[in-house]
Amino acid sequence: MQLGDVVNPDDLANGKPLDGVRILALEQMQALPWATQLLARLGADVVKVEAIGSGDQGRGSLPAITDPEGRRVGATFLRTNLGKRSICVDLKSDAGRRLVLDLVPRFDVVAENFRAGALGRLGLDYDAVAAVHPPTIYLSVSGFGHSGSPYGDLPAFAPIVEAMSGIYEMKRTGDDPPAVAPVGALGDIGTALFGVIGVLAALRQRDRTGRGTHVDVAMLDSMVAMTDIVTNFWSLGLRDGNLGPLIMHGFRAADGWFIVQVGREHQFARLVEVIGHPEWVDDARFADRQGWIDHLDGVLRPAIETWASTRTSLEASRELGAAGVAAGPCLRDEQVVADPHVAARHMLVEVPRTDGVEQPVLVPGNPVKMSGVAEGPETRIPWLGEHTDEVLRAELGLDDDALAALRREGVIG
Repeated sequence: MQLGDVVNPDDLANGKPLDGVRILALEQMQALPWATQLLARLGADVVKVEAIGSGDQGRGSLPAITDPEGRRVGATFLRTNLGKRSICVDLKSDAGRRLVLDLVPRFDVVAENFRAGALGRLGLDYDAVAAVHPPTIYLSVSGFGHSGSPYGDLPAFAPIVEAMSGIYEMKRTGDDPPAVAPVGALGDIGTALFGVIGVLAALRQRDRTGRGTHVDVAMLDSMVAMTDIVTNFWSLGLRDGNLGPLIMHGFRAADGWFIVQVGREHQFARLVEVIGHPEWVDDARFADRQGWIDHLDGVLRPAIETWASTRTSLEASRELGAAGVAAGPCLRDEQVVADPHVAARHMLVEVPRTDGVEQPVLVPGNPVKMSGVAEGPETRIPWLGEHTDEVLRAELGLDDDALAALRREGVIG
């Protein structure tokens, strides 16, 4: 799917679910920007407030492209800022803070992901915003929340809260060090999803009550929820990464690996029949589920991999799937890019580069598919401060002289 494409133009007439919702985002890096990008894809108008000169910290990440003015635009920014507008305001200046507070009544949601307490020191926390406009919904995304965590003064990025959720230690083996960020930005995107849910719930509550609210989402809370097996399995007596008596493992095929999950007796019966050993259904070694695990490496794995050695990982997965056994290939990066499901579901957006490189940047598409709602069109990321004058003119009525004066004073960029 290319930038600007609309999959079904007829659906444009129906609009989008969040048309008319306006979000002022004081954000950087990934957790909150991913959330506001999803809200933008659902129709919200998102205005992003960035620091003068440097902008969102995600612009400085690597790998990167360059914008039309030769400034670096990093991968983190590229993945999380489609469909937004950018204004540059100095939040450390009194005039800059005043501009933001003047903008607040024009927006439904103010969203921020500064370290807990930072915006309070700047006079832009929930209390300050609610005093200006009580119906405002204020979304805070932080490492440890705003309600007295003993870690509240610590900085956090996704790998930090992922580690603190227990999932790294649960998956670590022997004396190996923890595998950091094994699933990409789980800590960021998992948190973003809870932030989106909180905003949608707060909008619904405001429809009923007319009141705004502070939605407080902590990254560590989100990871404890996302990695629920850590605490739940511990309470049920499982320790040291033990997932219990089920087959949830990788097996080698002719061209790579595939994953099989078997957790019920009828699934086990179908698995052993497909691989040519139907007699194992009545074998005493596999009389209970613990036997599957006890004899996995000595009996089952050799049989499964012998059977799969003449099949590709996809062929093996399809054959098992046809028999009712859940299986899927472990795809390499280039295979994901070329995967027919990814293409059919429009899950990659091609963003043309502005620095002369032919290969477009690939950004994940919108995973929320809705009937009667147009998918796209996607608009490119904003260049730093690209919409400062446009937004301040439209929202606050500032003229050219006022804008020029603010720029001379270093209040806007």
